Amino acid sequence: MLAWTCLLGLLTATTRAGPTRIVGGNPTTIDEYPSIVQVEFRSGSSWSQSCAANIVNKHHVVSAAHCFDGVLFNVASRRIRAGSSNRNIGGYIVHIDRVTNHPTYNTRTNDGDITVVKLSEALVFSVVVQPVPIAKPQTELPENLPVVHAGWGTTTQGGSMSPILRDVTIYTISRSVCQRRYGGILASREITENMICAGIDGVGGQDACQGDSGGPMYYDGTLVGIVSWGRGCARARYPGVSTKVSMYTDWIMATTV
Repeated sequence: MLAWTCLLGLLTATTRAGPTRIVGGNPTTIDEYPSIVQVEFRSGSSWSQSCAANIVNKHHVVSAAHCFDGVLFNVASRRIRAGSSNRNIGGYIVHIDRVTNHPTYNTRTNDGDITVVKLSEALVFSVVVQPVPIAKPQTELPENLPVVHAGWGTTTQGGSMSPILRDVTIYTISRSVCQRRYGGILASREITENMICAGIDGVGGQDACQGDSGGPMYYDGTLVGIVSWGRGCARARYPGVSTKVSMYTDWIMATTV
């Protein structure tokens, strides 16, 4: 996933202009995850989902900074689709007014990979469009805790995007173990205190992937992580890496006033 920008060997949870997915998961519906929205990218006159985001309030969503970055990025090249289980269809479209990437966001290391997106019009809340509870500041998750990803990303590494929303349960992996795994191949990719690693350690087979970037990592219904990067998808020795929301809770609240 390295920032799930699909370089196959090294992927960035959504390509720097592209996707990330759920591997080894199950079909689900927006009724189960009403706080997730699709982030669609424009290419010429066409639009297609390539990232996800999470509803904070009627006017703001939070996502991965790498989904809203790059030399060709402008607010007119992204839009939000809310309230649909199906990729690229259904629900309703909301355009973007402003994007605020975290000031510490580092495109080389993916540290600070989080953004607040202000919408051009208010979301209409319903049973399929709802805000998500956000982790309390400085919350630390123990290892081997069950967490959930949801998204429309690819279902195999380098494969096709899912036409429907899917979810998967994986388990948190300690920062020290995660750093040992990545330190040998990606010396510049430190697993910082601002990141959470998760997967099925030593087994793999379940993960977020290309097209899932910016989407949620939930624990007990609370947003604790935002899909960010990883090496490949669902690999036994390389956990997926998400931005740790609790390190940015105060900033999110201040930016979404």
